[in-house]
Formats: sequence, C-alpha cells, structure tokens
Amino acid sequence: MTSPDSDGLLAEQLLRLTRRVHRIQKRHLEHRDLGITPAQSRLLRTLAHWGSPPRMADLAERLEVVPRAVTTLVDGLEASGKVRRVPDPANRRVIRIELTDDGRGALRELRAARRSAAEEILAPLTEQQRTALGGLLDTLIDGTPVRSC
Repeated sequence: MTSPDSDGLLAEQLLRLTRRVHRIQKRHLEHRDLGITPAQSRLLRTLAHWGSPPRMADLAERLEVVPRAVTTLVDGLEASGKVRRVPDPANRRVIRIELTDDGRGALRELRAARRSAAEEILAPLTEQQRTALGGLLDTLIDGTPVRSC
C-alpha cells in the first residue's frame, strides 16, 4: 500500500511529465510551422476518427467543450483551409464539418511532430523500460488494477 506522501509525489511527477510532454509537442509543432494550435490539432485528430463528417455539437461533446469553443476552432481551421462546413444531405439546417485535403496533409505533419516529440521524451528509456511504461500507462488509462501473481 502506498502512503499519502508517495501518492502526492506520484501525482506531482505525473503533472510535471504532462507539462513536459505538452511543451515538447508544442515545440515540435512550432518547428513544422503549421500555424495550428494544440486545441485545433486535437479537433483535427478527432475529425479524422469520424466515419462521416460530424455536427458541431458532436465535436463539442467528443472534445468535452462548449459548442462555442468548437465554433471558434472551426472558424480558424476553415480560414486556413483545413476544414470546411458542409450541409447535411438529409437536413439542410444541419451543418457538418469535414477535413479538406489540406487538413489531411496537416494531420500527417501533426502525427510526425507527435512521433518525434515522443521519441525525444522516451529517448532515456531502454526498450524494456518502454514496454513496462506502456503496460503501466494502459493500466492507468483503463483504470483496471493490475493483478499480481
């Protein structure tokens, strides 16, 4: 069992790591000069996982933000040609958001930036440590306790 002090230390380490990951990813994004903010990047990645163009409300729900925030993000991405608003074929009053070819190209660049950032972050770890970290992170993400033998 862990003590409250060790849990507090772990929480602080996780927060510091999260901030470091964000800083490094931001730097890698800036080096690629895509002109995309981290929030816009997240919206593009979310759009890429949809089978058909979603509504703004669907994006807001998936991103866990208010619809107005999605409108601002879409406005910026639309102005730069990364997404476009399209009418819903079944209901003209509904507007859907789709990736453009330029947006798909930006996504490829974003993925490359994220990969290079991950390589930088994980560089100090051996392959065995990376495997162990991956298992621990899966456990934390899933919230399922690891059973010991």
